[in-house]
Amino acid sequence: MCSASKLDLVRSIGADHVIDYAREDSTEGEERYDLVLDKVLQHSLSRLLRALNRSGTLAPNGGRLYKRWFAGAGVLLIMAPLLALFVPQRIRVCTERPRRKVLLVLKELMESGKLTPVVGGMYPLSRTHEAIPDVYFGEGHARRTVVITV
Repeated sequence: MCSASKLDLVRSIGADHVIDYAREDSTEGEERYDLVLDKVLQHSLSRLLRALNRSGTLAPNGGRLYKRWFAGAGVLLIMAPLLALFVPQRIRVCTERPRRKVLLVLKELMESGKLTPVVGGMYPLSRTHEAIPDVYFGEGHARRTVVITV
């Protein structure tokens, strides 16, 4: 699920089924999915779970400010694990804690051409402040993936 401006990009990196969230609400339809990876917390966890089949997996890993006072971290660290105790689907919170083994697999996939990262801009650490306008910080509408080099 993404905005219309990103449909072709998402297809080009291998998505089988892409939904324009402005035209279709993936949580309201009849189709059920094996995996929902939610990077922006556009919907509540309960709505996302409705979009999964009974043995599916919900993987929230980011989010906007949620109801203004409860940031995405609260949803990921408190609400998701608590909800997981009461539903048949799996909830696997994804966090960006790189592990050497995973990074080596990603490196191999990139070197073989099976995985192509989409990078919009690179900035040295000293220019991090310039990278912030390249994303809608906290809004859930990333325009570009930004890499900060150290």
